Amino acid sequence: MKVHVFPFTIAYADTDAEGIVYHARYLEIAERARMNWLRGHVVVGDDIGFVVRELNIKYIAPLHAGEDIVVETQMVDVGAAVVKIEQKFVKDGNVYAIINLRVAYLGADMRPKRIPTEFITGLI
Repeated sequence: MKVHVFPFTIAYADTDAEGIVYHARYLEIAERARMNWLRGHVVVGDDIGFVVRELNIKYIAPLHAGEDIVVETQMVDVGAAVVKIEQKFVKDGNVYAIINLRVAYLGADMRPKRIPTEFITGLI
């Protein structure tokens, strides 16, 4: 499945007092990358769309203020109502953190619903 690349520059506001990216900021940056990836893919009808069901982060090496990175987002598995996604924080070909998550597709009734085929084919 294709990889979506989201360029990002680490700002001072993303860091702690030591100038290292604060651990929770990885989630915010990853969310921006996912929103950019999904841009233009419309949720069908009154459906809620994708919500995060499970998330795991592996921190490999610290990132610092002023560094230019990319967040690589890729679907790794697609089920009837759940998609597994991997996001890598990459700088100069090296991986600094990996986020693995599962998102569920919800209908208007807030219950899991089969992911519309046209939605998935637009992202593969």
